[in-house]
Amino acid sequence: MRHEFKMKKPKKLLPPKNKKLLKKGSYSLALTIIVIAAAIFLNLLAGELPSSLTKIDVSENKLYTVGDQTKELASRLTEDVTLYLLAEEGQEDSTLNELLTRYADLSSHIKYEIKDPVLNPNFASQYTEEEVSENSIIVVSEKRSKVIPYSDLYESNINYQTYSMETTAFDGEGQVTSAIDYVTSEELPILYTLQGHEESELDSSMQSAVAKENIEIKSLNLITAGSVPEDASCIMINAPRTDISADEAEAILTYLKDGGRALLVSGYTSEDMPNFDSILSEYGVTIDQGVVLDGDSSHYISGNPLYLVPEIQSCDATGSLAGGGSYVLMPVSQSISTLDDKRDTVTVTDMLITSSSAYLKSDPENMQSLSPEDGDTEGTFTLAASISETTEDSEEETRMVLFTSGQLLNSETDAIVSGGNTKLLTNSLSWMCGHSSSVSIAAKSMELSYLTLTAASANMWSILTIAVIPAGLLLLGGFIWLKRRKQ
Repeated sequence: MRHEFKMKKPKKLLPPKNKKLLKKGSYSLALTIIVIAAAIFLNLLAGELPSSLTKIDVSENKLYTVGDQTKELASRLTEDVTLYLLAEEGQEDSTLNELLTRYADLSSHIKYEIKDPVLNPNFASQYTEEEVSENSIIVVSEKRSKVIPYSDLYESNINYQTYSMETTAFDGEGQVTSAIDYVTSEELPILYTLQGHEESELDSSMQSAVAKENIEIKSLNLITAGSVPEDASCIMINAPRTDISADEAEAILTYLKDGGRALLVSGYTSEDMPNFDSILSEYGVTIDQGVVLDGDSSHYISGNPLYLVPEIQSCDATGSLAGGGSYVLMPVSQSISTLDDKRDTVTVTDMLITSSSAYLKSDPENMQSLSPEDGDTEGTFTLAASISETTEDSEEETRMVLFTSGQLLNSETDAIVSGGNTKLLTNSLSWMCGHSSSVSIAAKSMELSYLTLTAASANMWSILTIAVIPAGLLLLGGFIWLKRRKQ
């Protein structure tokens, strides 16, 4: 019997070169998997980070970057606030959307939602009876709600060269921060402005700033009212041209002695104001006769020493304005002196002061020169002061702010210092009305911004651009010419 044996074919072994390729391919596959996993992880992590860390605000004026006032307000929140943007899907204002997203990143108490008015036609009617346009914002808390119309979020003016409307400023942060403060405040203050003595009127821009502070403005006629209303959080007397009556002065003093608050603005006038002055003397201060000029060119503008740029002192009434790089402009100011017989319970704090080179002209209507003359009093003068007093008769602290320039609260004056005077007003009202800090934020300009230069700065830059830089270029050119000639 014959047996046949079949030989198995030997397995083909991979060449060494192919083994190396397989090993490298395995490494590449593993590395690819690791990179993809890392990318997925980083993407998920980025999704959890605040928008402020993942998206850079490249807009020219930082339109959706929130400032310190907003951050401070958000840090103090103890109740939930929801921000609703009314917009159809895909039709959201991109700047508003990004701004509100950043608000939600500030605090766990702030929520942000987009509500499509097509899918939710009755949503806005829960908070207002008026028609609400698309991209309007509704801010809601348990206490109350506030609607911010889309038209209030952007400021527009007519361009008289093209006769068309142009957007000039974005007021998103100012309106939203003010609305959050409004819906979370326990009480909303009321400011009464005295009428009947040719007082200066607050113009629209100043009124808008006060409204952002969530302070309601009402007029007050003390002749007919007889006393300051009980719901008054503060009263204001803005640069009267005629004196108040003795009865009005008595009514104001009665209000102040019971823990009242008052913002007093005094403008230079040749009229005697004994009743107005009696309110000041009761709280240990007086206004000196005459006007103050400053001999230091870094403390005035436009070459006019009557247009003072004072030093801002750090105190509760000036708030963040002190040390913030802002200017205040005080045209035609008087000075404040503290009386020797002031009560020990009264505290007078400087808010704005001149340089030590200032001087007081007691008879400005007959002055012969803007320079110092014989008889002028020289030294450092107080142009604005805060006054406070706590007595046993009142549970509340009396608070007053005194300004000595009738042109201080004027939009033209304010524009020269890029809103510095508005900040001074709102910070002062915030202190008097018991706010921990001002929430009035100026709109962000979408136009060219102006640089405020004191007389000293203007002279320095003039010398630099007219003489120093050209001379430097000539010297450099001459040096290069001589060097090349020697070669």
